[in-house]
Amino acid sequence: MTERIWLQSYPPGVPSDIDPGEYSSLVALMEESFSKFADRTAYSFMGRDVSYAETDRLSGRLAAYLQSLGLARGDRVAVMMPNVPQYPVAVAAILRAGYVLVNVNPLYTPRELEHQLKDSGAKAIVIIENFAATLAQCIQSTPVRHVVLCAMGDQLGLLKGALVNYVVRKVKKMVPPYSLPGAVRFNDAIARGARAQFTKPQIGPDDVAALQYTGGTTGVSKGAMLLHRNVIANVLQSEAWNQPVMDRVPKGEQSTSVCALPLYHIFAFTVGMMLTMRTGGKLVLIPNPRDLPAVLKELSKHRIHSFPAVNTLFNGLANHPDFGTVDWSHLKVSVGGGMAVQSAVAKLWLDKTGCPICEGYGLSETSPSASCNPTTSKEFSGTIGVPLPSTWFKLVDDEDREVAAGQPGEIAIKGPQVMAGYWQRPDETAQVMTADGYFKTGDIGTVDARGFFRIIDRKKDMVLVSGFNVYPNEIEDVVAQLEGVLEVACVGVPDEKTGEAVKLVLVRKDPGLTEDAVRAYCRANLTGYKQPRVIEFRNELPKTPVGKILRRQLRDQPA
Repeated sequence: MTERIWLQSYPPGVPSDIDPGEYSSLVALMEESFSKFADRTAYSFMGRDVSYAETDRLSGRLAAYLQSLGLARGDRVAVMMPNVPQYPVAVAAILRAGYVLVNVNPLYTPRELEHQLKDSGAKAIVIIENFAATLAQCIQSTPVRHVVLCAMGDQLGLLKGALVNYVVRKVKKMVPPYSLPGAVRFNDAIARGARAQFTKPQIGPDDVAALQYTGGTTGVSKGAMLLHRNVIANVLQSEAWNQPVMDRVPKGEQSTSVCALPLYHIFAFTVGMMLTMRTGGKLVLIPNPRDLPAVLKELSKHRIHSFPAVNTLFNGLANHPDFGTVDWSHLKVSVGGGMAVQSAVAKLWLDKTGCPICEGYGLSETSPSASCNPTTSKEFSGTIGVPLPSTWFKLVDDEDREVAAGQPGEIAIKGPQVMAGYWQRPDETAQVMTADGYFKTGDIGTVDARGFFRIIDRKKDMVLVSGFNVYPNEIEDVVAQLEGVLEVACVGVPDEKTGEAVKLVLVRKDPGLTEDAVRAYCRANLTGYKQPRVIEFRNELPKTPVGKILRRQLRDQPA
């Protein structure tokens, strides 16, 4: 678009552009906060507060320990944990030591974990013991040579930590048996780091900060290369966007944000952890957002100002009988992302909290936030809002030409938050980038006269389950390896709870193949949100004359 028509819809005080050059790196941003907010609480977890000064000290020591392993600048280090205080410490340590962070879904199966560790070339991993058995099953086939092993109670003090670890290991039996010879415990790594030499590396804005794995457009999981300047830009864009309402937090009161979305997900990583660090806020870490009573019990202890979440979480909480135990009167901004926010959920949330859900849009490739509805609006628009400061959107056709006014087209995005490309996949990077530097999202949208964009369809076959991308190619590739399967197709079907759910349509090679057998195989090879909700057997699959499976027909037609 030759002009940014959406600027007319910006709330007063929101700038049209931000300066991503404000920091030389994410390390500079973090270290400024460590110093500026040293005495403030950075993270609250299971009743324990961790200060900015403590996060600074622990991450500095862990950075020195990682360097003592002989890793080279730019080496990749994976993190596979739920929302525990060791996560932000590990992230800060990895970046401060000059390495590249690889965020890993802790619910991955051994097959999925092996792919990501091999593809990224990760040489070390910081992992919580609950998932160590998964790593143990595949580590021999990966480049990982160093394992830092965390436990749930590591940062909770001697007595409480020991009690929590006992309950997790012995009572709830959440740590399956594993063997990882040579693994070093998190607290031991910190102690060793205190005695090790730390060399501060030169880190610039164009260095890779993180590999954020996504299916992209083809479904093969690949790492979006997010540079330091990409994430910095998105933090500053999000801060500027939230400013009109966050300015209403009383002077002298520390802003508090809830981190119920998993930190390995780019939404929580940037808009939760990094944004809160930049503003000197307190982040309430929720290790298991599915346990709604525990979430509400934790939130009842805090005065909450900011709550980024997905539609399913807003819905689950608002409908829970304990919802009223939390004081929601201080809530200033509720950002909905990851999946479409339903209007009924938005209405219920506004009725119950007085704070509207402000729907945004983004992707792993855009660090993630690209557009958002104004935080000052009380109306639920049903759109993805307007592009953030310094961000350009346009709608293009299959030849990357801009479509005529009023016509739908593929949403293409340009801005300082757009990734540098896919890790070691120049061909796939070229497929998603236009000649003039726009990233093609695969989503079909329209735009109105005020610059508000609306998604009307998806160009690609991706299924969006509770904000997580599921790529049919990957599911079909895995299920096709099950003995007894002749053909398989994966499509998305509407689901009240998760927005969409996975449906498998199979043609049997072995007439004895059962639905139970397919489900058991999927449980062993696919993480939870990728597993099929619906399984259907047919005699044949609809195909094009050249033999390509017609997924759209399977979606639209009943069995």
